[in-house]
Amino acid sequence: MKKIYLSAAALLACSFLNAQSAFTWDVTSYKGAFPVTDNTPATDWTSGWANWDPENTAYAAPTSTLTGDITSNTSISGVVYLNGFVHVKNNAVLTIAAGTVIRCKMTDASLTPGTLIITRGSKIMAQGTASQPIVFTSIQDVATGRNPGDWGGVIILGNGVINTGGISTSPNVSKVEGFVTADPLRYYGGTNDADNSGVLSYVRIEFAGVALDPLQTNSEINGLTLGGVGSGTKIDHIQISFSGDDAFEWFGGTVDAKHLIAYRTTDDDFDTDFGYRGRVQFGLGVKDPDIWDAISGGASNGFESDNNGTSPYLALPLTKPVFSNMTFIGAKGDGTVYGAGTLPAGEAHEASAHIRRNSALSLFNSLILGYEKGLRFQNAVTQDNFQAVGTDSMAYFSNLNITAEIPSTYITESATAFNQPWYHVYATANSIDTATTIAQINFVNAFSALGSARDYRLNTASTASVGASFASPAFVGGFTGVNEINGNTTLSFGLYPNPASQNTNIAFGLTEKNKVTILIYDVVGNLVSVPAQSEFEKGSHTININTSDLSAGIYYVSLTIDSKKETQKLIIAH
Repeated sequence: MKKIYLSAAALLACSFLNAQSAFTWDVTSYKGAFPVTDNTPATDWTSGWANWDPENTAYAAPTSTLTGDITSNTSISGVVYLNGFVHVKNNAVLTIAAGTVIRCKMTDASLTPGTLIITRGSKIMAQGTASQPIVFTSIQDVATGRNPGDWGGVIILGNGVINTGGISTSPNVSKVEGFVTADPLRYYGGTNDADNSGVLSYVRIEFAGVALDPLQTNSEINGLTLGGVGSGTKIDHIQISFSGDDAFEWFGGTVDAKHLIAYRTTDDDFDTDFGYRGRVQFGLGVKDPDIWDAISGGASNGFESDNNGTSPYLALPLTKPVFSNMTFIGAKGDGTVYGAGTLPAGEAHEASAHIRRNSALSLFNSLILGYEKGLRFQNAVTQDNFQAVGTDSMAYFSNLNITAEIPSTYITESATAFNQPWYHVYATANSIDTATTIAQINFVNAFSALGSARDYRLNTASTASVGASFASPAFVGGFTGVNEINGNTTLSFGLYPNPASQNTNIAFGLTEKNKVTILIYDVVGNLVSVPAQSEFEKGSHTININTSDLSAGIYYVSLTIDSKKETQKLIIAH
């Protein structure tokens, strides 16, 4: 076989191109969405762009208006007024400059609040930065007051596969939830799971989620709605605050995401439906005890997940997303309800996760605290997914901390006790920890008054700083550098923390004993370190590397196993 050797620069180029089109898991040692603090902004992925007090943030008045349908490529910047339903259609691209603030029309008698709809085939290119995020927010000012549901929301519609069809002429297509009347511009779904709807990165969406018809159920628009969105779309660093319905809701499709924040939302933080099969890593959900779903029968959860809405809920493809490294903080916070003692009368705060209607959602390496109830599984077909062995519907809840402060951790729709073997884990009998306390998790600053600055990283003594695992079969195919080794998957390769200061960890997994070579190159291709060059046994391995002697800058870490090479970028920031 002819061998091809690439320079470090070429490897970086290949890695960059791959990063634009394929999701990879970041292997961590810690549970939850944040690592152990290094007391600098480098390890806090919310730093610089997230806003913990949008109610009192002053925004400038709009100087331009976006209204009507967009039919050709359009760019916007500055402070913009979003007036009514705006559809980006006819394969047009809407480009939003970093730092743009979009202030959105309130709903009125016309039921046309400011709402941005990216139709199938069109794209949004909203690439903000940590220092210049893109902000969608209410037109209301601080003195007047802003509230959940001031305006519509952001809706992205794609051609990914869904499992429900509401349009008789197109069995793979449905109309998006939230609108009173059907309109072909608001249809989603198709046959292309790799569909590309553009980029949404470093974006805040505040005070969205209006109910277009208060008398009709499911007429609320979410903060961010993703209908049939494909894996070619890039979604990362998104904060949804004070949504009048769900923060994030996925309807089918395969779009992946990282670094998501659901902050003080009314309904569910993360809602998955109709065959969604994407992967999400690093998510934060924070509830406000005074904000909940007030609709009759409503319930405010961390997760809500359904396969489809028609019994027996067997439509395919199955709703089967994989979430890892999530931190959920319910309305009780650290048990004191942020100092108030008890939840308000009539509140509808419920479970950290309500999994029902044959969903096969998996959750790993996550922290759950401050909820009245831990997990709620509904319907026998849903329970079957967690009891299944070796089937395509198999689902996992593994390597979780559900803190001891939750009084009723496991509930089902029957009177029988929760059956812990539903939890499928890889290599251990049970990895659901319900004994650890919030004090042992030991956040830096997760429970200051709502609206004040937060730091959800872990202190050094945190019991959650170790214990994560990426060995479950649910992760196969999603690691950085998945290769075939003697016909067996996988090579899992991760760097953390990255950026690094004093040290970084190189984590990898082997399906059998093999020789491993790890080399570190500088930006011009000079070899600067050889962390490993020996045989390793089958299993997971982590090598700690002292990076304090390396100058700040970009490096490339190359891992070779049995002549198979994978390279990742490492940033050193002292």
